[in-house]
Parts: sequence; C-alpha cells; structure tokens
Amino acid sequence: MIHLSNISKQHGSNILFQNASLQILPGQPAGLVGPNGAGKSTIFRLITGEEAADKGDISCSHKTVIGYFSQEVGEMSGRSALSEVMSAADKVVALGEQMREMESAMSLLMSDEEMADLLERYGAITEEFEHRGGYDLESRAKAILTGLGIGPDDYIRPVESFSGGWKMRIALAKILTINPDVLLLDEPTNHLDLESIIWLESWIVNEYKGALLMTCHDRDFMNRLVCRVIEVANKTVTTYSGNYDFYLKEREIRREQLFASYRRQQEMLAKEEDFIARFAARVSHAAQVQSRIKKIEKIERIELPAEQKVAKFEFVEPPRSGNDVLKFNNLAKVWAMPEGVEKPVFSGISGMINRLDKVAVVGINGAGKSTFLKVLAGKTQASNGTLKTGANIFQGYFSQHSMDVLEPAKTVFETVQEVIPEANIGVIRNLCAAFLFQGDDVDKRIGNLSGGEKSRVVIATLLARPLNLLVLDEPTNHLDIQTREILLKALKGFAGTVVIISHDRHFLRSLATRVFEIDQGEMRIFEGNYRYYLEQTENRNVATA
Repeated sequence: MIHLSNISKQHGSNILFQNASLQILPGQPAGLVGPNGAGKSTIFRLITGEEAADKGDISCSHKTVIGYFSQEVGEMSGRSALSEVMSAADKVVALGEQMREMESAMSLLMSDEEMADLLERYGAITEEFEHRGGYDLESRAKAILTGLGIGPDDYIRPVESFSGGWKMRIALAKILTINPDVLLLDEPTNHLDLESIIWLESWIVNEYKGALLMTCHDRDFMNRLVCRVIEVANKTVTTYSGNYDFYLKEREIRREQLFASYRRQQEMLAKEEDFIARFAARVSHAAQVQSRIKKIEKIERIELPAEQKVAKFEFVEPPRSGNDVLKFNNLAKVWAMPEGVEKPVFSGISGMINRLDKVAVVGINGAGKSTFLKVLAGKTQASNGTLKTGANIFQGYFSQHSMDVLEPAKTVFETVQEVIPEANIGVIRNLCAAFLFQGDDVDKRIGNLSGGEKSRVVIATLLARPLNLLVLDEPTNHLDIQTREILLKALKGFAGTVVIISHDRHFLRSLATRVFEIDQGEMRIFEGNYRYYLEQTENRNVATA
C-alpha cells in the first residue's frame, strides 16, 4: 500500500533517521512508537506529503486516499456537527453529483460509441462512489458521531459551541467517515471516554478494511488492534511482528543480545589493541601488528542505543491516616443551570472509603464521575447528604482543571517551589528532573508546555507534599505509555488511599481494589478489582438481555 524505502531525514543538526524502511499494508494494523522527538510525527508528515525526505523513496498509488487524524484540529465554525463531519467527504458528494449528471445524460440521444464511453465512465465513478461508502454517507456519519459520544440531539448543534476536546471527536469522525484506504491516527484516544474507546476499537476491527498506522498512549487499545509495532528510535526504524506487549518483550531480548555482542566485540578489540601496543616497536612482529591494525579498522563498531529518559515517580512516605478515610451518606448533587433550570447529577449515594483502598470510579460519559470526585475533594458542595472526612487526612486533588489553573507566566521551577517553599534549590531541581525537566527545562514557562508536560508538573506538585489521600480525575491523559507505567507502579506502592477516574483499562485493571460505578444517578459498589467488576457487569448484562 505505502512503502518507505531507505528514508533519511533530519531537522537542522538533529538526525531523525538514516536509511530507514517501513511498510503500511492492509490487514496488518501497525502501531508507531518511540520517545518524544524521535520522529513519529515526521513519519506521518512524510506519508501525507507535508514534508519531504532528504533521501530515499516513498511509493504510494495516486488513487490511494489517506485519512490523517492529528492533534491539530484547525478552525471549525459555521456548520452543524453533522455538516462538519460530512464536509470531509466533499469528493464523495462530488462523485454522487457526477453520477446524477451522467444518469440524466443517458436519457439523451447519442451514438453507440458515445453511450459506451459514458457507461464506462459511469461504471468507474459508481465503483469509486460505492467503495467510498457514498450510498450510506449520512447514516454512516451519524453512526460515527454517535459512537464517539455526540448523539442525535447534538447533530445540528453549531460546531463552534463544542469544547476543544469535543471538537477533537468531530475531527476524528470526519476522518473515519471518508473511509480512507490508509488511516493515520495520532493519539486518537486522548479525548475519548471509555465507551467511545471501546466503540472505536470495534469500528476498526469490524468496519474498517484499509491499512492502519497509529500512535497511542492506551496500552490495551494498542494490544487489541495492532499486529505490528514500528519503533522510531536511535536514528533508525525497526519493525516488530506482534502487539505492544510482544514488542516490549522482543525489544528487551534484542537489547540483551545487542549488549552481549557489544561486550564480546569490546573484549576482542581490547585484546587486539593490547597486542598492537605490546608489539608495535618490535620489527619481528611488524607484519602481525599491521595486519591487526587493518583488521580492527575494518570492523563495524556496535553502538549502544542511548538510554531513554523516563520520569521517576516516588511518593514520599505519607503520614498514617485513620482507617475510615471518607464516609458519605445519601449524597446528592444538582447543578443550577441558566434560567433557573436544575440538572440532577446523582442522588442517594452512600458508602465508605477505607485506608489503603485504591478505588476506581467508573460510568458512562456524563454519569457524574467527575462531579462525585469534586464533592469528595471539597471542590464543590453536595446538594444533599453528608460527607465525613476521617482523622489525619492530607488530601491531593488532580483534574484537567488543575492544569488550567497553573499560572502560564511562571516557570516549572517556580511552580514546584511554590508548593515546597522551604526546600532548597537542589531538592526542587531533583524533583523536576524526576519528571524530565532537566537543566534549562526547569526555566520553561507553563504557558509554553504541552498537555503532557503540564500533567507532569501537576503530578510533581502532588509528589512534593506528604499526602495520604489522592483524588485523581484522569491523571493518565496526555501521558505516554512509559510514563503511565511509572505512575502506575508508584500508585500501587503508595502507602495511602487513592480514588481515581481513568479511561486506561490496563491502568485500572492493575491498580483498583474496589470499583464504584455511577449509573443513571445511582452508585453500585463492587468489592473486588476491575476484572471482578467487568465479570459482574457482563453477567448482569447477559441476565437482562
């Protein structure tokens, strides 16, 4: 489908890759991985033609339709959500108009030769129209919007009235609706809830027939979809046959083999160089010395890849809290809407959170999960019921709103220092370095940081304080897989209590010891881990089917 052969590319003095090759093939969905700055986005731009390779060839049929979803949505205004999605298929609409014009022309008198030519062109356009899903374009656009969480009531809503995250969903729906031959997805799950992620998985598996290349921070999503992993790192591109978990294991095996080969080569070179040094001055050994010099000059030296920098989360030992951390009884929340309208979120919620619990709060989008966490964290008052906080509780709260309240003009160093003003410069710098803000990076202003960098800053400010209760609303958003794994490891070892919302199923499966499900304004408590919750809900769905 698309072949990149012996590609070389550099930005300024930064060499991204040399003589790299990869293929994107139908029926072999691939994941694109690698550290930040390695060149993943450049691969996408080379394929779409936004950038040109310095050397090498990119082969792709001119008829191939490429759909590219990136984190840059661009301007959206002046249309409804549905119209915006369908606007991406303007070429398909144009094909339909051509078909209607040809159908009208067929009723006119013409020679047999003209009619044969018209029928031939009509057949080609009809085939293309059908291939692009022209016959069910509108129904497909509606189904995709609904699957991504934008239901019928919002089809006619002006696109400019949607928030940034929801505009990302509309942008994704546009790409899926055109049914491209090649689908390039750059972090498609970043702004999706769990239901939409599961729907997208199902759509790709059951509906999409073309070639797929994607980057993604959701480990489960990658594992379920890809059968090849393409790694961009250390100025080269390496393809692994298997899913993401296979890639991790195989990469470690190859790395160990490379280190073993490197050690053997270094031992051999040391012996040869020792021989040369000992006998260089002896005439009797001159021929042997020259022979060995030529030998080691011809040897292709094995280079070890640079160690990838990763954040190191390590929570300070928190003070011990009481066994009863949070107790809530008959909690209810109603939001006051414009014109005096009230919007009920949940009611009659009762339960207890105990010391060392790792509670996952789950439910469909809009069920009230974030509102519940805000009530627990004291960020909003319950409309009814009681919430009692246990003894010696020191609480930290993370939400996407936490990123918004960071002061754009302050530097990373100043932001962390504000939380621990008594700490010396070395302690603050070490903490920043643990979150990949090293050297001059600590002087970056918050306003210039990416979403992932801001997330790391907020988590760093939580880490800096001795907390024993963490209330976390989507802390994994914008974090790459490696950073999520390190955060997961830290939370599993955290000697305190965690209440968390996350759309990362691997994260919840590995962390949660209890699950609170909010559904239609009510709460169900599952006294077991996330796997237990999934088993119980599956059994419940079967029983009610």
